[in-house]
Amino acid sequence: MTKTEIVSQIAEKTGVSRKEVAIVVESFMETVKESLLNREHISLRGFGSFIIKHRAEKTARNIQKNTTVTIAAHDFPSFKPAKEFVEKMKES
Repeated sequence: MTKTEIVSQIAEKTGVSRKEVAIVVESFMETVKESLLNREHISLRGFGSFIIKHRAEKTARNIQKNTTVTIAAHDFPSFKPAKEFVEKMKES
């Protein structure tokens, strides 16, 4: 499902214009990004949490050049679904 499809479905269910829904969805995504960049986790009860995970430095191989490269330690955003959400997915 794309962002456009999400906006269309929300507009259809709520009766709010697609333009207004698009602004809200875009604002939500920006708020999530800004919070994660500020090292804040976001929890949405019954849905899940947006969290920051850390990956340690590791050594990898470039098969084409037959060399070893080091991948630096870095943080990345992740989504952890709520237990209720996982249970509903298992049921379907």
